Amino acid sequence: MHPFRRLRKRNNPHPTDRLFPKPQRELFNTILQEEGLKVDRDGNQRTAYSLRHTYICLRLMEGADIYQLAKNCRTSVEMIEKYYASHLKNTLDAAAINVRKSKVKFIRRDEE
Repeated sequence: MHPFRRLRKRNNPHPTDRLFPKPQRELFNTILQEEGLKVDRDGNQRTAYSLRHTYICLRLMEGADIYQLAKNCRTSVEMIEKYYASHLKNTLDAAAINVRKSKVKFIRRDEE
């Protein structure tokens, strides 16, 4: 609720004004330009899609469950293996990927 109040106070909008008047792409590009992040070190422009790629690669290097990652990113395991994990194959620890983590069992107070 606080961000909404800050935006409302800063912009002093009319009841019919939009909270975010510009398209998301324009807002995203403005943020990247203001922070000096529009271009990566190789001169490639950053996009929302490139950040998605970075996110998937970082999660894979952390040992994330590839099935859960595919589900969260709305892609297939095959696509992740082909396009994301292929250039990380020397970095990834195969023993850490796809390992089902045990779920924590909660004990209800009345069961103790």
